Amino acid sequence: MTYRGHLRALMKLGLPLIGGNLAQFAISFTDAVMLGWYDVGALAAQVLAGMVLFVLFLFGTGLANAVMPLVAEAEAAGDPMRVRRVTRMGLWAAAAFSLMCLPVFLMARPLLLALGQEEVLAGLAADYLRIAGFGVIFALIGAVLKSFLSGLEHTGVVLWSTLLAAVVNAVANYALIFGHWGAPEMGIRGAAVAALAANAVQFLALWAYAGLRRPLRGYAIFGRLWRADWPALGLVVRLGLPIGLTALAEVGFFAASSVMMGWLGPLPLAAHGIVLQISSATFLVHMGLSSATTVRAGRAVGRRDPEGLRRGGLVAIAVSGVFAALSVVLFLSLPAELIGLFLDPADPRRAEVLAVGIGLMAAAALFQVMDAAQVMALGLLRGVRDTRAPMLMAALAYWGIGMPASAILGFPAGLGGVGIWLGLTIGLAVAAVLLMWRFWARVLPRTLTEDRAPH
Repeated sequence: MTYRGHLRALMKLGLPLIGGNLAQFAISFTDAVMLGWYDVGALAAQVLAGMVLFVLFLFGTGLANAVMPLVAEAEAAGDPMRVRRVTRMGLWAAAAFSLMCLPVFLMARPLLLALGQEEVLAGLAADYLRIAGFGVIFALIGAVLKSFLSGLEHTGVVLWSTLLAAVVNAVANYALIFGHWGAPEMGIRGAAVAALAANAVQFLALWAYAGLRRPLRGYAIFGRLWRADWPALGLVVRLGLPIGLTALAEVGFFAASSVMMGWLGPLPLAAHGIVLQISSATFLVHMGLSSATTVRAGRAVGRRDPEGLRRGGLVAIAVSGVFAALSVVLFLSLPAELIGLFLDPADPRRAEVLAVGIGLMAAAALFQVMDAAQVMALGLLRGVRDTRAPMLMAALAYWGIGMPASAILGFPAGLGGVGIWLGLTIGLAVAAVLLMWRFWARVLPRTLTEDRAPH
């Protein structure tokens, strides 16, 4: 296939995944905007709660994401039975992990207090988690279904189901946060109910599509779901656990930065949360491309097409790099306008949050390219089932280098929030260099020589 052919295939698969990611972002964006208009303290509490929720969810999606390359590889190799086996056991793994998370959500208040957060913020964040935490069950099982559908290149449903969830979330937020349309005014708890409802609606849409759509019924992924398939479960867990730990290393890195920003006070934490939301919007584009790259790489493995793997990788990284450059320009040229979307114009604290946030936006612009590079490298490596070494590299980059840099630059060096974000940049840069080196210098040459992917 030519480079142009790879580009067309990548965009056909990736654009719905990017759209789905951005629609998913719209859910948290809506929470942040409406809570910011309702009360800055509620917004700060939701930042804390959202990071706890996101850390556990991202770890769980490692199990779900393991299904994607396995399904893509099996489908390209003409093995529908293997597609069914790994998807069923992915559902098992996601359900089990979801249940393990519930005690954390129910005991969130003492955990947040132990991390040094203010009592009022910890209480509000705990209120959010006690409700929204139950949505993780729907979200993680839905993530497995997304991986199954993406691996088969049915990505359109991922987009429209997420758009449906975003609409449900926005309507429920408007009603329950502020008490409109006769609903009770619930504040941050209303946002939690809205998030739970959105996750449940998306799960039902994905379940109906995967189980009832004619081309997919032959896979019968829900048939005899109660029967254990230990070899397939072991494969999903062996591949998914390092993916989850890699995600945990990165997201935990950002969660730790939120904890440190909380030490600076509620207003810096609120500004940090807003800039994280904006950065997440651009990062989710790269995540969509990364997921599409994983599928394309898995299919190249199934076809035994190492040259297609190389060309597809080059095209994917180039597309991601162009978007990263555009993001840098946006962050540096319109920081106040972007941050202002999250704040009530009449809020007396608006100017202070803007002042902090503009400095953080400049720091966030620095890591756009490296953030894109590391997630694209991870997508390629996952597509060829190489997940253990990337896990160790991520842990070293984020926690061995980035986290100490954030702490030193933020506090002893006196740079505050900007220093914390510069530490994030350093960690992402190291991860990008190590992971790109891993794929292009170690994994790809071996794949080209042996005509097979590493297992």
